[in-house]
Amino acid sequence: MPLSLPALRRRLPLLLILGLSLALSFALIAVRVFITGQLLFIFLLWNLFLAAIPFALSAALHLAARAPQARLLLPIGAVWLLFFPNAPYLVTDLFHLVPHAGVPYWYDLALIMSCAWNGLMLAFASLLDMHALVRQRLGFWAGWGFVTVALGLSAFGVYLGRYLRYNSWDILSNPFTLVYDIVQRFLHPFHNWQTWGVTVVFWAFLLIAYATVRLLGQGRELNLQEEE
Repeated sequence: MPLSLPALRRRLPLLLILGLSLALSFALIAVRVFITGQLLFIFLLWNLFLAAIPFALSAALHLAARAPQARLLLPIGAVWLLFFPNAPYLVTDLFHLVPHAGVPYWYDLALIMSCAWNGLMLAFASLLDMHALVRQRLGFWAGWGFVTVALGLSAFGVYLGRYLRYNSWDILSNPFTLVYDIVQRFLHPFHNWQTWGVTVVFWAFLLIAYATVRLLGQGRELNLQEEE
């Protein structure tokens, strides 16, 4: 899958700012480890790595010199959807924000917020790419339908990860238990009200946040066109 150099050049500012933002998170974690001698938040590095996988996949598709064919887009898209919830999942790491001896509370707040921010930005940057691919092939409404479904599934995936402690690879290593727990929540929705409360609220948050980011980007493009 050859890459388009013009597309890569256009993407460099985004890659630079995301790189700087991730470097800040890494630095905050490293300084905390150095000061305390504890590996308390080292798991956030793994979470950030998982959050970067869907961005890497969607960026590779977007940077293809020619539009990827369906036989390539569909399997990569399926893997993308499997890993996509790992990016917004980082927001739920705010649950770990409690006072700890030896480190100011504000420092841990900045550290976790930095990681949560990076998770959201990686998620939205990745979704923008996939949204564009679907819209180009199937039209405006199909594009937003894809976004709505992807964010809904992602919100459900966040619930599975945070509350039931499933990971993306459990679909291969532990598929029967995973499917059983999912089916039970569909068959008995009122007995599992927290599942759907978390899913609906987080889905609404992600959808509104994504629409806001997208509109801000479109507004910037309009301003640049007017200046020209």
